[in-house]
Amino acid sequence: MAGLRLGPLLRYVDWDTGGSATIWVEADRPCTAEVRCAGGAGGSVRTFQIAGHHYALVPVTGLTPGSTTAYEVLLDGVRVWPLPGTAFPPSTITTPAVAAAGQPGPGLRLTFGSCRQAAPPAGRHGPHGPDALDTLAARLAADPDQVRPDVLLLLGDQVYADQLSQETRQWLAARRDLREAPGAQVADYEEYTRLYDESWLDPEIRWLLSTVPSLQIFDDHDLVDDWNTSAAWLAEMRATPWWPERVLSGLMSYWVYQHLGNLSPAELAADPLYEAVRATPDGTDALRAFAAAADADPGSVRWSYRRDFGRSRLLMVDTRAARVLAEDGRAMLDPAEQQWLRDNALAGHGSYDHLLIGSSLPWLMPPLIHDAETWNAALCRGERGPRWARIGEDLRRRSDLEHWAAFPASFAALSDLIEEVGTGPRAPATVCVLSGDVHHAYVAEPRIPSTARVFQLTCSPVHNSIHAVVKWGFRLGWSRTGRWLGRGFSRHGRTGRPPLSWRRTGGPWFGNQLMTLALAGRSARLRLDQAHRGRRGEKTARLVTVLDRELTPAVGPVGGAQGAGGAS
Repeated sequence: MAGLRLGPLLRYVDWDTGGSATIWVEADRPCTAEVRCAGGAGGSVRTFQIAGHHYALVPVTGLTPGSTTAYEVLLDGVRVWPLPGTAFPPSTITTPAVAAAGQPGPGLRLTFGSCRQAAPPAGRHGPHGPDALDTLAARLAADPDQVRPDVLLLLGDQVYADQLSQETRQWLAARRDLREAPGAQVADYEEYTRLYDESWLDPEIRWLLSTVPSLQIFDDHDLVDDWNTSAAWLAEMRATPWWPERVLSGLMSYWVYQHLGNLSPAELAADPLYEAVRATPDGTDALRAFAAAADADPGSVRWSYRRDFGRSRLLMVDTRAARVLAEDGRAMLDPAEQQWLRDNALAGHGSYDHLLIGSSLPWLMPPLIHDAETWNAALCRGERGPRWARIGEDLRRRSDLEHWAAFPASFAALSDLIEEVGTGPRAPATVCVLSGDVHHAYVAEPRIPSTARVFQLTCSPVHNSIHAVVKWGFRLGWSRTGRWLGRGFSRHGRTGRPPLSWRRTGGPWFGNQLMTLALAGRSARLRLDQAHRGRRGEKTARLVTVLDRELTPAVGPVGGAQGAGGAS
């Protein structure tokens, strides 16, 4: 009899008709996976096989728009979800109401963050404090009537291939000799599956992901720290014996566990790889060939994607695999990816009220760090000679100098696109860049003559920590002293000043945290919740709201927002 190994995860929910969804599961053997909903909706599909594991992305049809419907999962006709004796509320699919012609569509409540190391098993305290996503799940499970997010946006580092828990290191040690490279890091596909098991079998997280749709994108730790930071880095890694299997396994597992669920049923039907994998008893070879081609030629695959939620548009941008790394032409996005972003931002311009650009790496950073990264890019391309170029490469890797500012032409292109989209009578009410990575949260606003309100909203980590010296560095980066130091970098690197200025209007906040963006009509509201240990006598963590702010108090150019901060 087939058993449920992992999942279910509610992934895609149709916002156009409100009638369909997809649910991802992993079974322990080949079988038919079925989803049955109250009211007769549902769907079934045969599992496909990758490296001895069995997966299904079940299309669910017949849902009623504007409804919340409980569901169960069956494998070969036997119910495997909900789990027997569970204390969690039923897993449900909530579909948006479909607006009548000329009427405003449903609002969107989107919760986002990045950088989540798996929480330790029950009864053991880990080094990072309470997990914000785990705490959110526990709160929602305890009170089923609470308002839930419409979507979870997980902006990278869903798993850490290079920073393993005590339990996973012990599991690896029983499998192979950790004295041999890559040591206490994952080496192959089977070891990647262990990371997802550890992260997604957490009872609260498992229930949350079964009932709130999620969208995901990778960042570096999903593969390795500093993934694709430079051409020199990539050349060294490709010469490392263990790296080829690591990168193939990382891309394969990302495609299976994260990427597939980002796609709509129509996109899945048009995907030749998905068709090939499902058409054969074992899709491993087809997926390995795809991953090898993606690593050799990043332009052969697009990991970025677009989702429209009524009158809110999300463009999730791949800021890792799509890079151009040659020092004389460095770009965060290759030309095709840059054109994709531009085309999708401008398509139907005027038909959406909010544009959300998901980027695992922040666009607007603390000014000192921005100037340091731009200076470093100039050194590495030889502006101060070969010796400084070698120093620059070493600094780039040691200090993670690889955000948008480290790709100056890409930073300028994104800034120009945001200004173009946000200006004029057809401009949306807001343009928000949603990011993580930097292990603190903040709100920044550029000074551009836009009609839309433009924001950099950064939230990280969900469950991780930050060294005290790095925390101090981020605070310095936003300060007047930091801005003065940054100008010194600019003079030495002969980079000039950035093409726009910006200011911090919220934060920085440190801790395990999640941001929630609530969009309705042309209004937008932002909330930041942090996970704190329970009060004395309480066993469970709690979420504490540290920011609750209206982002659209008035229509017009940026310049009057309230909050802490100063000009860069």
